Amino acid sequence: MTTNYIEVRKHYLEQLGQMGKELPGPMSGFGRLHAEVVKNDALDQKTKELMSLAVAIAVHCDGCIACHVHDAIEAGATRAELMDTIGVALLMGGGPGTVYSTHAMDAIDQFMAEKAKVISSN
Repeated sequence: MTTNYIEVRKHYLEQLGQMGKELPGPMSGFGRLHAEVVKNDALDQKTKELMSLAVAIAVHCDGCIACHVHDAIEAGATRAELMDTIGVALLMGGGPGTVYSTHAMDAIDQFMAEKAKVISSN
């Protein structure tokens, strides 16, 4: 069975919004941290998203995979770059990382198809 990563991301973002209402201090702190970390600095945003994806695979986080595949594609990552990132995750994650790499491939396919739909409808 394939996970719908577009829906996973949507649900994750909805839940984070609710958590922000109920836990404004910690969530606003995390939001500021996220914004600072992903902005272009010595590394660009795309590189940081690819790094985040590799970690997401290694720690087995489907929500993280959904968000970082989406954000990496939005930052301009190509399929080849995403697949190379999966290779790094395989190296660092061993057998469990290999299994979770297939989750990332599903997410890549889904978000790239979604982006192609948007581009073709414009």
